[in-house]
Amino acid sequence: MHVLGDVVARDRRSDEVALRVDATGREFSYRDFCTTAWKAGHALSHCGVHAGSRLALDPDLAPQPLLTLFGAACLGARVTFDTTAAARAVLVPADREGDVATRPDRKVVVYGDAPDDPRVVHWERTVWSENPVRPPGERDPEDPVLDTDTATYTHREVLTAANRVVDAAGIGVGTPVALRAPLTDPQAVVGGVVAPLVAGGTVVLPDGDTDTGVAVGDDSDVRPVDVPL
Repeated sequence: MHVLGDVVARDRRSDEVALRVDATGREFSYRDFCTTAWKAGHALSHCGVHAGSRLALDPDLAPQPLLTLFGAACLGARVTFDTTAAARAVLVPADREGDVATRPDRKVVVYGDAPDDPRVVHWERTVWSENPVRPPGERDPEDPVLDTDTATYTHREVLTAANRVVDAAGIGVGTPVALRAPLTDPQAVVGGVVAPLVAGGTVVLPDGDTDTGVAVGDDSDVRPVDVPL
């Protein structure tokens, strides 16, 4: 894999579980995860998100921000989990619609319930109607893909760190990795989301409060500080 979009490449589609949401009992196979990420990318393009632009995602531990992260990567956009940051579009839960100012230079997208404001895009309605093919275009491993308030990370940096986590923690096909650290921490994104998906494991969104760790399997923890990003 050379860029983050390769995580959802066509040949990665399978019936193995990519994402498990314990609070709802919902599972996404790699087939579903890849296809929905592609559709999210197409939906973002209609919101003005394109290669080189920035997308702000709510750090909610929910499927929609994670799927949208990979959709944005396919487009060549970069992502921040700070919804106050300047961005071409911002994605938040529907109950936060009123917290996010609608500006002419930023499209607001909500997931969950339908929005009250007709100018706001409903993630589910838009994504499910999109074309289930990967967005076109080649991306460069040196392009930025993940932003924080202090640093920007390229595709190469994110994937290199993820592969090191895979090797150190022994993550393999089917290994569950419970994400309990906040997505505002880029090391949590790499260790708890990208690493398991690179290895063919399962990202688990646990039911209950988050802490500062990423649990791998039954008896191993990866702390964000341990992620070599």
